[in-house]
Amino acid sequence: MNTELTEEEIRRALFGQTERPAPAPKSYQQDIVLEAVQPIKAAKKKVSKGLTPRLKVTLRVGNDFEGKAFEIVHEADTLSTLLAEQEATKIARKKFRYVEVISVKSM
Repeated sequence: MNTELTEEEIRRALFGQTERPAPAPKSYQQDIVLEAVQPIKAAKKKVSKGLTPRLKVTLRVGNDFEGKAFEIVHEADTLSTLLAEQEATKIARKKFRYVEVISVKSM
């Protein structure tokens, strides 16, 4: 007995013989709509990065508790102060053990 069946044979065994519907003819209106939508999508991608909102986060960082500390300034491309703080803290934690947020200001 042959145990290796093709996908088509399995479909016929489970669902019976099915007839596929004839492909519907393309309508002229669908072509017009697709052509009109494509230039709009391309225009949305051309956003200049010069006008992005920025926040300046000032951090005090160091590797010794109550020891020598440095101030670091991080610029975040977001309006959310919480996200800006989290992003700056995450980056500073890669090099320093103790991180303290001093201020978050709009640029």
